[in-house]
Amino acid sequence: MSDVNEEAPPAELRGVIGVGPHPRPWPTDDRFDPELLAAGDRRNVVDRYRYWRLEAIVADLDTSRHGLHVAIQNWEHDFNIGSVVRTANAFNVAGVHILGRRRWNRRGAMVTDRYLHVHHHADAEEFAGWAKEADVTLIGVDNLPGSVPLESVRLPERCCLVFGAEGPGLTDDVVAACEQLVAITQYGSTRSINAGAAAAIAMYHWARDWA
Repeated sequence: MSDVNEEAPPAELRGVIGVGPHPRPWPTDDRFDPELLAAGDRRNVVDRYRYWRLEAIVADLDTSRHGLHVAIQNWEHDFNIGSVVRTANAFNVAGVHILGRRRWNRRGAMVTDRYLHVHHHADAEEFAGWAKEADVTLIGVDNLPGSVPLESVRLPERCCLVFGAEGPGLTDDVVAACEQLVAITQYGSTRSINAGAAAAIAMYHWARDWA
């Protein structure tokens, strides 16, 4: 017989993400947040970070950030930006870069941007200048003429995957700033896949070699 208590949770807790109040005695490590210990932690974080302060989680993630950066153009308040940011959090990238408008649609990020370093660049020139100074190779991801299949290349360890806005894709000035263009091979009738899906595929491809 199992020792697990299989009694159904109370109705008010069904479908609730996270954990309830921490049993006493509480941990004394200053990484823990007294308010979360008292009230419970309903955030979408992995178990090792339960009850930790936001600042403590970010500091711990900073010790293992990868060499990968991700950038996306923000011209049309694209909902996909939030999805890209959320995936970037899952891969613990070094930074996320928003090109164009400073304000972006955070809805799809589900607050994961709080655990990342998000940078803004007003235009392609400013973005290219950052990449040169940081010694980061810019790789455009779009099915444009001159792009090579993503699966055929080994991406640099220190690189930034650059995605265009949904619909128009990468602008000419950003393409010019990129050292290489890669495309995700497709087998159906649609011309393209959305930026959120493309970002997840490209980040996973990078991670197979470097994560």
